[in-house]
Formats: sequence, structure tokens, C-alpha cells
Amino acid sequence: MVRLRPYRSCDAKYIVTWISSEEEFVKWCANLITYPFTEESMNKIQESFENNEKGWLFTAIDKKGTPIGFMSMSKADYENDSVHLGFIIVDSSKRSSGFGKQMINQAIKYAFEILNVSRVTLKVFDNNSTAHYCYQNVGFVDEKYMEKEFPYKDEMWGCYCMAIQK
Repeated sequence: MVRLRPYRSCDAKYIVTWISSEEEFVKWCANLITYPFTEESMNKIQESFENNEKGWLFTAIDKKGTPIGFMSMSKADYENDSVHLGFIIVDSSKRSSGFGKQMINQAIKYAFEILNVSRVTLKVFDNNSTAHYCYQNVGFVDEKYMEKEFPYKDEMWGCYCMAIQK
């Protein structure tokens, strides 16, 4: 079972261990944070959200209360009835165990029932097929595909824009 709670700075020590390479890091944050990934990086994310009235950070915890995932909700648009998920990550030792699906389902429930929005969006790179499949599995649909959208070293990555409706 997965629960979501507000992110706390003490969660950073867990989250920074879940990424093992620069490429994995870039797939996670799309270079919105500087590599290498450190607890200071997480503190900067937290600081940027502290004064953001349209965004929140969440930590997913297991039944013992140990952090096993992290995500943000941002771009809350109450006029257009939507919110965006980002920075989605699951503990690398817990992947492929259903925790990501549970975490996303909890986020959708929060968005629909607590924020009372009717639409949740996210983006995922086309070379992150496991995440793409997870999002499809919980009901997100591809709305737009942007080919060669993101430069990484000598590659160009495509990106799926996905959404789920209430």
C-alpha cells in the first residue's frame, strides 16, 4: 500500500539515491535541475515550490512510512480545471512492483477529489517506455507526441503529452 504525504526536506536523503546515472536523471527532471543530483538539489526544488501557490510536492510512503516515491503537482489551473504531474520517481529498488501505479492513482484521486479538478496532465519521454506504460495503465492517454523535442547529448528525445479526465 502506498500513501501520499507532503514532501519534507528529510526525504531528500532517500530520493537522491534512486537515480544512478545522468541519463536517468535527465529523464526524470528534463534538465530543470543541475546534475549531479544532491540533497541540495532537492532543497532547491522545495524552495521553488514554497512560494508557488499553484504547486505542491509529495512523497509516497510505504506501510512502514519509508519514502518510496516522489512527485510534484504544478500548474494548477482552476479556470481550466487542471493540474500537471511532474518529477515522478519511484525508489529504484522498488520499481516494477506496482508502487508507481499506486502512487499515480493516489495523485489522481487527490487531484480529482481534493483539488476538484477534472483533468490531470503529465509528460514522458519516448525512451522511458516503462513509465509511459505505467501512465497508460492507470488511464492516461497520449494527447500529443512531440518528435525530437528534447536534446540530450547527441540525441533528440521525443515526448508524449498525456492526460486523464475525471
